[in-house]
Amino acid sequence: MFKTIGWRIGIGFALSLVALFVVGLVAYRGLDALIDASHKVTQANQIKSSLAELMSEMKDAETGQRGFVITADEAYLEPYNGALTAVPRTLADLRGLLAKDPTANERLDRAEALANTKLAELKEVIDTRRSQPTFEAAQKIVLTGRGKATMDEMRILVGKMDQDQSDLLKHEADAVADATLNAESTIFWGTIIGVLVVAGVGTFIVTNLNGQLGGAVRDMESSSAELQASSQQQATGAKEQATAMSEISTTITELLATSRQIDESAQRVAQIAAKTAMSARTGDTTVQQARDSMGGIQRQVDLIVSHMLDLGKKSQQIGGVLELINELAEQTNILAINATIEAAGAGDAGRRFAVVADEIRKLADRVGGSTKEIRVLIDEVRSAVNTTVMVTEAGSKAVDAGSRQVGDAAASFTAIASLVDTTTEAAQEISLSTKQQTTAVEQVKSAVTNVAQTTKENEASTAQTLQTALQLASLARTLSRLIKA
Repeated sequence: MFKTIGWRIGIGFALSLVALFVVGLVAYRGLDALIDASHKVTQANQIKSSLAELMSEMKDAETGQRGFVITADEAYLEPYNGALTAVPRTLADLRGLLAKDPTANERLDRAEALANTKLAELKEVIDTRRSQPTFEAAQKIVLTGRGKATMDEMRILVGKMDQDQSDLLKHEADAVADATLNAESTIFWGTIIGVLVVAGVGTFIVTNLNGQLGGAVRDMESSSAELQASSQQQATGAKEQATAMSEISTTITELLATSRQIDESAQRVAQIAAKTAMSARTGDTTVQQARDSMGGIQRQVDLIVSHMLDLGKKSQQIGGVLELINELAEQTNILAINATIEAAGAGDAGRRFAVVADEIRKLADRVGGSTKEIRVLIDEVRSAVNTTVMVTEAGSKAVDAGSRQVGDAAASFTAIASLVDTTTEAAQEISLSTKQQTTAVEQVKSAVTNVAQTTKENEASTAQTLQTALQLASLARTLSRLIKA
């Protein structure tokens, strides 16, 4: 079983993978140690930074208290107020960072107690200064030394905690250096061993495979040469047959296309003839309707002429009435003038009558002017009526001529419809004959297409066989070159 190519290559890769796995495992352990040490270094730096912040905040609180005690100005308490908020937050951060270190937690508890004591002492001094006009009372509390002793103890305690973290940093730095050196050594020697294993296995596999593959390649070259010669002959015959069938299929296709075009043309002729016959019948109906419409138009024109004549007579009657109104206006004007003269002779008693007579005269003048304007309009109406009568009579004559022409068109449409019916029957006969011819040609084309398809499939199969033979020959040459190399 281990003499097969697959098993030999598999064993070689398995050995290489084992070597790589061992190297990777050792390197992973080294990297894990490096990551753990890096995490501890980062945490120690954070603790040192937080301790420094704690002492800085306590100093800020003490500075703010000192400035307020001296000046009694609340503005100086800003650092103190900030420290009241920042100190608990910094202590909470340290609590979280030192959660896994019992000794450091005990020192942190003591540092928190000292911070609270110092903040309480600062608050006592500030409250005393606020309640006293001078700073002597607050000074007495400061001079007791309680606050200084608390800060000194807190500095010592925080210094010890900071020194612990510095020692831890040094220890972790040594651990990182050792882990780095071990990882480098392991990767270097593991890589060398892996390369040697892979090289040895590869040399063994190549040496053993050359002999086995040589005989198989020679047999493959002989078989591929015979297969190539046979496939070449089959491909030549199939290609010639496919060319002939392609020419026949092309000719049948052109004949079928011509038959279909004739059929389509005959159908279009029949459809156009049917549409023409329908249009002719529709045109005949339309002409009849137009003739009836012409008669109606002629009657309407005669009626318009009659109305226009009546309108002319009415205009003359209105003119007579206007003459009478004009005479009345002139007589009224004369009477108004006489009344004005009589009123002037009557003196003061006739002034009102004179005013009325003057208004009557003005009204008579307006009536006379309006009568003249109406007379001018009536003359214009008479002129327009006469013109309309003349135009209407001309239109009546044109309608008579159009009616005669419509009758001639109706006769022509009837003759066209008869001829189109004859054309439609002939086109339908041509279409039926062409459809029968097209059906026969389609059957022939279907048979030829099947034969051509079979020929193409044979040609494709032969070409594929030839291609396979060429590929086998090329593969055999490639294998031969690989073995000889």
